[in-house]
Amino acid sequence: MLMNDINNLATRSIARSVEKETMSVPSTSKESDKEKVKYEKWERFNNWMHCICIVTFDLELGQAIEAIYPNHIKLSEQERSNVCYLAFPDSNSGCMGDTQYHVRIRQSGKVVQETSALKEYDRKSPSFLQTDRDYYWGYVYFRQVKDKSLPRGYFQKSVVIITKLPFVNLFGELCALIAPEFFEAGTALMEAVVREIDQWPPPVPGQIVHLPIIGVLFQTYIPNQNCKATVPTIAAMEHAPNVHATRRLILTSAYEGDMFRSLASVVSYVHLLWELVLLSEPIVVMASSPTTCSELVQALIAMIAPLKYCADHRPYFTIHDSEFKEYTTDSPTPPAVILGVTNPFFAKTLQHWPHIIRISNGSNSEDQKYKIKRSENLKVLDSKPGVYTQYRPFLQKDKTILKKLFRGIQTKRPGEVQTALLKRHLIELTESFMIPLERYIATLMPLQKNISPFKATPTPQMFNPDDFLASLSSSGPQLTTGIKGDWVGLYKRFFRSPNFSGWFHARYTELSQQLQAKQLEKLSQADLKTWVQGKQEVEVVDMILRIRQKLERSCIDDVPIDNSVREKLRERINDITHVLPEDLKIILKRES
Repeated sequence: MLMNDINNLATRSIARSVEKETMSVPSTSKESDKEKVKYEKWERFNNWMHCICIVTFDLELGQAIEAIYPNHIKLSEQERSNVCYLAFPDSNSGCMGDTQYHVRIRQSGKVVQETSALKEYDRKSPSFLQTDRDYYWGYVYFRQVKDKSLPRGYFQKSVVIITKLPFVNLFGELCALIAPEFFEAGTALMEAVVREIDQWPPPVPGQIVHLPIIGVLFQTYIPNQNCKATVPTIAAMEHAPNVHATRRLILTSAYEGDMFRSLASVVSYVHLLWELVLLSEPIVVMASSPTTCSELVQALIAMIAPLKYCADHRPYFTIHDSEFKEYTTDSPTPPAVILGVTNPFFAKTLQHWPHIIRISNGSNSEDQKYKIKRSENLKVLDSKPGVYTQYRPFLQKDKTILKKLFRGIQTKRPGEVQTALLKRHLIELTESFMIPLERYIATLMPLQKNISPFKATPTPQMFNPDDFLASLSSSGPQLTTGIKGDWVGLYKRFFRSPNFSGWFHARYTELSQQLQAKQLEKLSQADLKTWVQGKQEVEVVDMILRIRQKLERSCIDDVPIDNSVREKLRERINDITHVLPEDLKIILKRES
């Protein structure tokens, strides 16, 4: 009976291992082998980009992909369609010359194998800069100029960088360099570009990267989880390895745009907008150019940093997008998404949306009017810029920062100074809101004394909104900010938002991993030689299998433990294996 139990334990564990191997081993077909070779060949390129698409206008097909670099990359039909339509500004935009903007594209093809460098990047980067398994970022450079030699009389073409990285500033500058050169030189130039990118070092958080491309050396800093860490000075970035380049371009930020310039026209309502973004409210941004749309949408989600915006957002969205029906539903409660649009069709289609920001290009902050949106007031909505909403903020405005910003406008203070003022204020506001939550979630951890190497790993307690709200009187936001208002009401609304769900899930996972790490450390230090005395064989085998399973899970779940702990755990297995009979040792050895 005892041997049967032991064999059952071993058989179950072997079955789990075989199942895992079956799931993880790729197909051995020639096609998959070729794909693997190509993937490995271009892995350094894939650390930075998925591909670069060239989109042109075809008289018979309309917008069509002319080429993809590297040419082995395959996009699904839905991805190709979305790239094509997002690569050109809407026909109503009338964009002549060169236009730049960025988009987000839902990934609908087969799961793209993530490089080890990107996995490491996600482990070490701030949550709001991590990659999203469900979306690509697209950085677009579109040119439309008259050309009598072409059938339609116009040259219309876009270069679109497709990537998993949200480095809006860096990829925008790269596009601005690569696209005009490609329009002049053609295929040979793009082939040279992808070869150079395939030599770049990986994007390592906490380091300055030096990225040479067609004679220009891009230098920027990749931030790590310590968002408050001092960013290297320009002088520090100027130091570079011996790279041949005719000029250097130093970017003080890889991902931040000019927040104040993007929000200047609605800066009077920055606290209202901060609440709407914090609560993942549905917002549509209407403007006449995709550049204005994408910059404002990006500025909105950046308002709550370092908190990650966990709802969907589309910096530029068209009526041809595959999610058009999903986002323009007649449901009384629109989905949690921020859309940037230029087509006037959306003014009627989205008239029931609760929050609409209407931007007119070239207007200053004094031109904008705050309006209460009314469903019958479509003529006003179509013609006048402003913020249209019936939302009543929970918090009062901070008039001090608004006065500083308006004074800066009057005195023509440099834009980077205005952005620094606004950004610092918003970070402090977000941190004041999040610090009580972080303080409370730390109390959900079990006591150290309750962590035993011989028992199941304890789990953190669940979040109790009532307990948290009760703690606000002694440790609420009033300790770190002078802004007054209904903080309790704001928290209650926040608990129903995707931003809270996303934040809590990430923090709960982090706490669970910390507990796993603490238990593994205790298990690695446990005296199993003493523990094994008097134990039945089935108990010993069960302990060996449990330690192996914990080691396996620690790698899969990326539990933060040192390799020295893993080595000690293998030693603990050896400590107790010697008491088993030879036939069991053979079974366990074969299984491992």
